Amino acid sequence: MIERNGNKLIFLLCVPRSGSSLATVMLQNHTRIYAAQEMWFLMSLYDLKKPEKRAYGGTAILNQFFDGVLPESVYDEACRSFGANVYNGLLSTSEADMVVDKSPRYYYILEFLDRLFPQSKRIGLFRNPLDVAASYKKVNQRSAPNFNLADQLSDPSLNMKMVDITVGLFRYQQYFAQKNENAFWLKYEEMAAHPEEQMQNVCRFLDISYEEGIEKYGDYMDSAKSELFYSMGVGDPYLSEHRTPHMKSIGNWRTMLDRREVEAYCRILGARLFRELGYEAELEEAQRLTGVVFEEEPDMKWIEAKTKQFAEATGCRWEPEYKMQSAVLPETSPEVANALSQEYKDKAEADELLRMRMTLRSLEKRMEQHYAERDRLHQESERLRKEVKDMKQKMNRIKSLIPFNRSLGRVFNAYLVRKGVEK
Repeated sequence: MIERNGNKLIFLLCVPRSGSSLATVMLQNHTRIYAAQEMWFLMSLYDLKKPEKRAYGGTAILNQFFDGVLPESVYDEACRSFGANVYNGLLSTSEADMVVDKSPRYYYILEFLDRLFPQSKRIGLFRNPLDVAASYKKVNQRSAPNFNLADQLSDPSLNMKMVDITVGLFRYQQYFAQKNENAFWLKYEEMAAHPEEQMQNVCRFLDISYEEGIEKYGDYMDSAKSELFYSMGVGDPYLSEHRTPHMKSIGNWRTMLDRREVEAYCRILGARLFRELGYEAELEEAQRLTGVVFEEEPDMKWIEAKTKQFAEATGCRWEPEYKMQSAVLPETSPEVANALSQEYKDKAEADELLRMRMTLRSLEKRMEQHYAERDRLHQESERLRKEVKDMKQKMNRIKSLIPFNRSLGRVFNAYLVRKGVEK
């Protein structure tokens, strides 16, 4: 059962095309683990406070409610309860007591994850960035044969796939940069080369016994877990072509990417990232291939521009260089309760001040609307008054012509009579 603080919940965190489907399909074979394909639902919870325009309206009301009425701590607790209920609902369909949530784009909500489930286990899965890029190209060429990584990186529009392998990669690297008892580094290359050993290491990290053969995922194809996993239709489209992990895709970048693509991507990432992730040999090979010695630091102008573009599109606000947090959720002891009470009072005062500001702003808006309506009615009244005046002037001109028309008629009739007498 997933506990309130996240105990027995496992987040598998990595950028797309890093091998998360392979890790998940092996972990799900453990009797104590429930692991499906990508869930993503915590991102929807996070975005609930950013209501877009809906058919039923109320966008401004929802913004005022979430930003001015509902305390953040209450919102987080509600999301925590909802998330735990969802995970435990999934567990109720199996004999497992632990859940793996594999959602590669959770780099979007790392701060939110830590607030909700600070005692969850977090597995950071990393792969040679050049092989990640090559895998992206391979998958995208299925629908776009002319896919070119360098062209995608130079495109000024927001491209989530390019954000994934640049901004997202830096977020995860920074998140796992310092040691934490709830964090585990998993390398794709080691998982592919030594799957049994790596599954043993993961089980040891999760404090569960290793079950022999879980890495041979082809042997579990007919199980209910595997049927659910493959039925979701997301993740690695090539995974089912094999029955065990293999090393065929390691180093694919050498044939999948051309020199221009390798240079463009490495210039953006910088040399330091490769070294810190443990891919210095691959970096040196890329430099020999391109004939370029890449700068130590990333292209921060490019990274910051894409981060800003992403933030404007999503409304997210990240802490710079955010690192994993595992704070213990408060207990209900008297000392903690008193501390929480004071914290709640301080928060309540801040919330009350915010509510007062929102109320004042609401009154100001209503006054602005009142004056705007008054001005509109005044302008409408002036317009009608002018129309009435113009109408009166037209009527007076018509009336002035009527006597003349009558005199003209008498003259014409007399003329006709006279002509008749002469005949």
